[in-house]
Amino acid sequence: MSRSFGAEADAYQTGRPEYPAEAVAWLLEPVADRSPRVADVGAGTGKLTRAVLAAGASEVVAIDPDPDMLASLRAATTGVPTHEGTAEALPLPDASVDAVVLGQAWHWVDPESGSAEIGRVLTPGGVLGLIWNIRDSSVPWVGRMGEIMHNSNAEIMIADGGPVVAAPFGEPERRDWSWSRTITRDGLFAMARSRSYLITASDEDRAAVEAELGVLFDEIGAVGEQTVELPYITSAFRYRRAD
Repeated sequence: MSRSFGAEADAYQTGRPEYPAEAVAWLLEPVADRSPRVADVGAGTGKLTRAVLAAGASEVVAIDPDPDMLASLRAATTGVPTHEGTAEALPLPDASVDAVVLGQAWHWVDPESGSAEIGRVLTPGGVLGLIWNIRDSSVPWVGRMGEIMHNSNAEIMIADGGPVVAAPFGEPERRDWSWSRTITRDGLFAMARSRSYLITASDEDRAAVEAELGVLFDEIGAVGEQTVELPYITSAFRYRRAD
C-alpha cells in the first residue's frame, strides 16, 4: 500500500492539503542558522519539498520509492534533484544533510532501520522532522467521513501517542496546529481517492465508499462549486541526532 500512491498522483496533488508554513519552519528551527541542506523522504508530489524551500533551505533533495510520484513532483517543482529510495535505504552519502523530513510518511517506515539510516546521512546535531496533516475527526461530519473512508494507519498512530523513532535519536519535541481548508466537492473526492485504502480497493468497494461519501457531501452542502471548511490538526515532531 505504501507504493500505491503513484496510481493517483494527480488526485494526491489536488486532494491533499499543503503544510502550514509555521509548522515547517518549526521543524527546521534547530538548524535554520545553517541555511540547511534538507532531504525530503517520501516526498510524493512535493508538497513538503516546496514548503521546505519556502522556509529557507539552501538545498533540498526529494526521495520517494514511486517514480510516478516523483514525476509529478518534477512537473510542479524546478531545480530539486529527485531520487528513488526509501528511509531504510537512502541514496545519500554519510553526513550529507542537516535535516531529514517526512510528511505523511513515517508510518510506512520500519522505525529501527529507518532511524539508523537517517542518522547516517545527518550531520552532527542534525534534525529528523516528521509531520502529518490529520483531519479533525472531533467535528461530527469529519469523523463520519473518516469512518466511511476507513481511518489510516497514520491517524491511528497519532491517536495512540505518536511515532516510534529509534537510535540515534532521543525524545521528541511536539507541536500541533489547528486550521481549516476551504474545499469543494471535487476536492473532497480527490482527497478520498488519494488514500491508499481506496487506491487498492476493489472496484465494487471503491464505488460503495464513493456513493456513501456522496450522500455525506450532499448533507453538508458540498454540492457543485459550493465550498465547505475541512478542519485539520497538523502534528509535527522533531528529533535531534545524538552526537
